[in-house]
Amino acid sequence: MTTSAADSACPLDRFAQLPEAKWNALARETGPFVDWRFLASLEQAGCIGGNGWNTCISLVGDAAAPRAAAPAFIKSHSHGEFVFDWAWAHGAQAAGLRWYPKLLVAAPFSPVTGPRLLGSEQHPAAALELVRDLEARVHERSLSSAGINFCSDSDAAVLREAGWLERHDWQFHWTNPGYRDFDDFLSRLRHKPRKNIRAERRRVKQQGWQFEWKTGEALTDADIDLADRCYQSTFALYGNLPSLNRHFFELCARRFGRDFLLCVASQHDEPLAAAIFWRDAQRLYGRYWGSLVDSRDVHFEACYYQGIDYCIHNGLKWFEPGAQGEHKIRRGFLPTRTRSFHYIRHPGLRRAIANWLVHEKEALGRYRQHLDTLDPFTR
Repeated sequence: MTTSAADSACPLDRFAQLPEAKWNALARETGPFVDWRFLASLEQAGCIGGNGWNTCISLVGDAAAPRAAAPAFIKSHSHGEFVFDWAWAHGAQAAGLRWYPKLLVAAPFSPVTGPRLLGSEQHPAAALELVRDLEARVHERSLSSAGINFCSDSDAAVLREAGWLERHDWQFHWTNPGYRDFDDFLSRLRHKPRKNIRAERRRVKQQGWQFEWKTGEALTDADIDLADRCYQSTFALYGNLPSLNRHFFELCARRFGRDFLLCVASQHDEPLAAAIFWRDAQRLYGRYWGSLVDSRDVHFEACYYQGIDYCIHNGLKWFEPGAQGEHKIRRGFLPTRTRSFHYIRHPGLRRAIANWLVHEKEALGRYRQHLDTLDPFTR
């Protein structure tokens, strides 16, 4: 469901209009995905700024001296968000209401929790100013709603106070309490998951696969080509249109340097698969994967086990491998709560969605009880 209605221009509609240092001073310790380098690379490569992601930055202060900011977009669809509101869109349509366009604050294409009301720790009062600005934009532009996806605990406190609707879900994250090596990690698992992981890794080795980690500054044109081909292959496999492109990966490799990582999987010295990661001082983020050959076990090795090994050897405390995937639990990734908040303009639609969220929360509570029965660790 999309709309062809043109969005009116925003006062600040490109990240390139903001000085990198000023934006990142607000976005410090927020992870890579609201970093100016990530957002500007998406924009420069043509992945946002159109295609239903029309940039509409919320700013307290001005571009030269911002006190707070939010990466906001006017959306004409719900792709690339990972907080699924398709049911709400259908419900609105059934009631004769329009769901698109809508306002979204998010790290595009990245289901990674972090601050979205940037600068609020330095300027606490500015957080509420951002929220009120977002609400005003919804009414001024006759948008259906505003959403803030994968927000931090501090943002959640502000949004609860502002009366926005709260929604949550579960992701699966790995935590490093100080493992000595991969075998130490395996020793903490129950017998069956430990046996299964060893069998998967053994099959990959027997098939002649080898893995090499490369940082952004060391990537060659051939490496970037491989990353892009593998990424495109995943979308082609499922019949979806890719959101990113080679130029984006090239820009990120150059701008992030050692914090942009490619795990290259080669069989008999031929690179055939790759997993793309970002990192910061504490976390590894698994983002995109693809293979040019059928490679189920290689997927698990490149996307999960190589990442766990990397975290252990580099002293990282957490590993977030991406959204969804209950199968991650038996590989050591445990349920972690994620949050989003929503402001709905139409009172009747707001009541209907609020009621829907009550039932969803109950279902997610029951689902968490099921997930707890899958815990692979000895206690």
